[in-house]
Parts: sequence; structure tokens; C-alpha cells
Amino acid sequence: MAKTVKIYDTTLRDGQQAEGVTYSVEDKLRITQKLDELGVHYVEGGWPGSNPKDIAYFEKVKSLKLKNVKIAAFGSTRRGKTAASQDYNLQMLLKAETPVVTIFGKTWDLHVKDALRVSLEENLSMIRDSVAFLKKNGREVIYDAEHFFDGYKANPEYAIKTLKAAEEAGADAIVLCDTNGGSMPFYIKEAVTKATESVKTTIGIHTHNDSGVAVANALIAVENGARHIQGTINGFGERCGNADLIPIIANLKLKYGIPCVTDTQLKNLTMVSRFIAETANMLPNEREPYVGLSAFAHKGGIHVSAVERNPETYEHTDPSNVGNTRRILVSDQAGKSNVLFKAHELGIEMSKDDPLAKEIVQHVKELEHQGYEYEGADGSFDLLIQKALGKYRRYFDLGGFRVIVEKRENKQLFSEATIKVTVDGKEEHTAADGDGPVNALDGALRKALIPFYPQLKDLKLTDYKVRIINPKSGTAAKVRVLVESSDQDKSWGTVGVHSNVIEASWQALVDSVEYKLLTDEQKRKKKKPSK
Repeated sequence: MAKTVKIYDTTLRDGQQAEGVTYSVEDKLRITQKLDELGVHYVEGGWPGSNPKDIAYFEKVKSLKLKNVKIAAFGSTRRGKTAASQDYNLQMLLKAETPVVTIFGKTWDLHVKDALRVSLEENLSMIRDSVAFLKKNGREVIYDAEHFFDGYKANPEYAIKTLKAAEEAGADAIVLCDTNGGSMPFYIKEAVTKATESVKTTIGIHTHNDSGVAVANALIAVENGARHIQGTINGFGERCGNADLIPIIANLKLKYGIPCVTDTQLKNLTMVSRFIAETANMLPNEREPYVGLSAFAHKGGIHVSAVERNPETYEHTDPSNVGNTRRILVSDQAGKSNVLFKAHELGIEMSKDDPLAKEIVQHVKELEHQGYEYEGADGSFDLLIQKALGKYRRYFDLGGFRVIVEKRENKQLFSEATIKVTVDGKEEHTAADGDGPVNALDGALRKALIPFYPQLKDLKLTDYKVRIINPKSGTAAKVRVLVESSDQDKSWGTVGVHSNVIEASWQALVDSVEYKLLTDEQKRKKKKPSK
């Protein structure tokens, strides 16, 4: 097996071809810094000949103080019947002033004849001339053999000739591309083996996920001689996406024992995955291997009990290796072990013989039968336990609230909420408007409480989700509202259920506020010195 494998990230170029994904220049610079922290070896910044944004990126990236990454500019071989020194695309690649240049060329004779419309021999010259020109100008050159696997299947002799043309011209690495994403692992093995036998230059692999095996194909290629892997973070890419570097990096490091990144860098894997998803304005994949929210989540009571004794029983690796965390879910499938584990996680000690544990499990099951869900509502579950232990106290009493939604002549919607609350015998009556009724209600509640609890200025609602529980009931259906909140130190989820969406939202909002106040109070008590 390889002593090491170079990781080449193309999130900023190939990844941006994914439907719904786009990055600003500043986004690309921030992503580059995160990839540098992860320890990848190359970051492909874009195609400088294709758009002004990529030109601006290559200019600004020079000012970044990168420790691990080499920046690569991407383009194609020269055009047919054009001298390399006169080719606009190659000139723009040199203007980018990157230490590395990656160019693709045609491997499949079908593309040479039908797309380029040049002779097979001219295509070989285009590859040789382009690589040699870039090498002459002092660049490290990575040659991407586009459609290699389809080309090898159609005309193996010619496909290998294209690789040899790149090698003869001095390419530093030759990357075999499964551009259409249709190759199976057994065929990847055969073709990569032939390529590594035919040329001495470092062989790389670039796979797409159209058949659902991009990661497997990349790893099979490594097993058969590839020493350079291209892919994108979270598998972003055109159509079904590119090979996902998240499981690739983790598997190389943890399963194959290949030090493609250091132990410390590997701990950034979860952070980088989520950061790039957020930057792309895409929801993180909760079931993403290694780094997803559910990657180390345990729900069944038997599983939780076993994991509590020995995590290896239901975890293939320690989540901390990749910067993730274990999560114990509390649901109608939960046993006593889930409750005890979750209580301990929240800093609440409870023995397995404590009758309260059984009561809490039963109560949770009853509530989930009504539509409540605590898997993503740790704040509400903490309050539930505090109430069972008799440690809960009310921070305010509701006198009442009113929410108005009005559509005015200019066709704009207007939402306003008024609320009365009482804290320690003092009544506060306030009003607030908002983008919608729930936003207005949230604003009015906090406006009423901040005079008594100034720390609520730090509270932010970061997510709001509504789910229909019994859709067959139509507009009378119950809804479940999940609210995600955060302050400067932490984030938490709360839940509410009712046939009226405003009331369900109110329950979740109240839990959010009370959880914030409760945890702040507990923190102050811990810090208070004993006499």
C-alpha cells in the first residue's frame, strides 16, 4: 500500500458546477483557508480563462498565508492547429501565476473525432505541446486524462498513448478521469493497473458519482497504484457529484493507515464539511459518513447500553478522530440507558435504579405518541428532566398574548404581537412587529423579559422548522415546531406541538428562553465560591 497519497481538492471549480452551488470570491478565499487547515495538498481555484471571478480569486489568493496547500489553476490543452505559446487559454493559465497548473486533454477517440474534430495524432501533439509549454514556464503540471475509462474501453491502445504523450512532455502527475461516472470498481482496478504498468509518472484518480461508487472507485484506484486523489468536499459536483473527499480522507487515514493528513488535521474534517456546506448555502447532510450529525447517533436502547460500556460495539471509529461527537437520542424507542446517558451528558446524575428514570422514559414515550420529538430538542428534554427532579422553576407567568396578521392595500403582509408577562409580581406589557407572526411573538416575548433578564440579549433563533404530524386531518392537523437557538457559548433545540401553529411555536419559544435562563443560572451557581 502507498506510503502517502496526495489530496487534490476541486471544490472551488468542479464542486461549484453542482446545481444550486455558487461562491463569491471571498467565499472561495475562506474555503481555501479551511482546506489548508485540513491539510490537503492542492486546491484547484478555478479556470482563469473562463470568468472574471476566478481571475480575481487567483490575484487575491496570493495574499493568503497558506501552510499546506498549493494553488492550482485549471484549463485545457491548446486548441487544434494553434501553437501552445499563442493559445489564449494557456496564456491565461500562466497569468494566474499559480505554482501548479492542471490541464485536461482528450483520451477517448470518440471525443477527438466528434468534439475536437482533429486527427488522433494531432490530439497527441496538443497534449505534448501544452504540457511541455507549461513545464518550460516553470509550472508543476498535472494532466487530467478526461474520459480515460470510457476511452480505454473503446480503444485501449490509443488511451495509453495519450498518457505516454503527457509523460514524455514532463507531466508531474497523470490523473485518470471517470468523467461520466459510469465505471464500476472492478473495471477501475483493471484500467488503473494497466496505466501504472504503462507509465512511470505518478498516477491519479478523478471519479464522479453517477453510479454511486465514486468513493469506492477512488479507493480501489489507490489499492492498485494511484498516489493522487481528486475530489470535492461533501461530494459537490455536476449531476450526481464528485468523489467525496470527506470519507476518502478519513478512510485513507483510519482504515488504510495512509498519512494523507496528520491526526490533528483530521480533527478538522467535521468543521470543514459543515463550513463549506453553510458557505454554499446547502443544508449539511446529516448522514454524511464520519462527519454528519447522525454519523455517531444512537437511538435504540440496547445500542446505547452497549455503547456506554464499550463504544466499539456500535462505532467503527472514535468520533473525536474526525472532530465529531457521539449523540444519544431520546425517543419513543429509548430505554432507560438513553435517559441515563443523556442526563449524564447534561450534567444531571441519576442512578440506573432511580425510579425517576423509568418515569421519564414512560413520559417521553407518551409525549412522542402525542407528536413531540426530542431527538433534536435537547433543551426541551433537559427541562423535562429538571421538572421530574423538582429542580425546575418558572421564570415568568404569561398574562396573555395576541398576534395580528394583516394584509394591507400595498399587498404587503404585516405581523404584530402584543404580550403580557409577570415576573416576581411585576407586569410587563409590550408589543413588537416581525417578518411573520412567530417572529413578532418572539420579539414581543424577549422585549418583555429583557428588563428582568438582560442576558436574553444574547439569545438568537437560528432555525425554525414546522412538520405536519397527521396530514390526513387537513388544516386541523397537529404540527410540530422545532426551534434551534444559540447564544455566545452553545446551541440547543426545543419543541412544541399543537393543532395551532402559533401555540406550538409558543411552546418551543418558551422552552428556548427557559433553557437559556436555567443553564445561565446553573453556570453562575457553579462559579460562585463556597463560604
